[in-house]
Amino acid sequence: MAGLDTSGSNPDVSLLFDINGLTEHTPGWCDQAVRFLGEYGLPVLAVLLVLWCWWGVRRRGSLDAAASSVAAVVWAPLAAALAVGVNIPIRGFVERPRPFVDHKGLEVLEPGKTDFSFVSDHSTLTMAIGVSLFLAHRKLGLVGIGLAVLEGFCRVLMGVHYPTDVVGGFALGTAVALLLSPLFTALFTPVLRAVGRSRAGRLVWAGGGTGDGRGAAGEREPQGADGAVRPARADGDRDLAA
Repeated sequence: MAGLDTSGSNPDVSLLFDINGLTEHTPGWCDQAVRFLGEYGLPVLAVLLVLWCWWGVRRRGSLDAAASSVAAVVWAPLAAALAVGVNIPIRGFVERPRPFVDHKGLEVLEPGKTDFSFVSDHSTLTMAIGVSLFLAHRKLGLVGIGLAVLEGFCRVLMGVHYPTDVVGGFALGTAVALLLSPLFTALFTPVLRAVGRSRAGRLVWAGGGTGDGRGAAGEREPQGADGAVRPARADGDRDLAA
């Protein structure tokens, strides 16, 4: 398929030059920092955010709440990997060259890119993580989405992607994260609930791990008159996205 429009009259190209042109007014150390963040730093921060979110949602007030939240957290890296995999045939179909191939005068902070440009893998990956985390923990999810937006800006500033490459990555990451999350959560939550009742229960629920329904302090979960476990509420439960 022919590449997307790369003519100078395209607003996409104009915005590319406007953003990349900011490098003319920044010191060399700043350009290197943007290069590191855009290529490695922000994706690594997104992964660390997943671990932070997992540690936090384990403290939900009940095993059921913790299991469903941890399932959403586990879905985040899987959604990112799946979205990047979906992007492989998209890139081959669109065959859009990197912007510095068709446009002279760009300051390329990460040279050596020889693959196609649309859509941005980095933007896809980080947005898939951010949106998935939002389903488990709203505040940390918003942080993740913010990291994804910053990642997209860095990719354009580096001169390796058009703005529409980034927008396409955001759309792809969001679509994969949202559309498949209900299916994954429904399938994986019962597995995590079973893990939560086992000796490895603290991987899922901070109050688990005893294998007999006792909490972290050795006390059983509150029960009703019929003997059913009553989920305990915790302030953290309010962070679970509706």
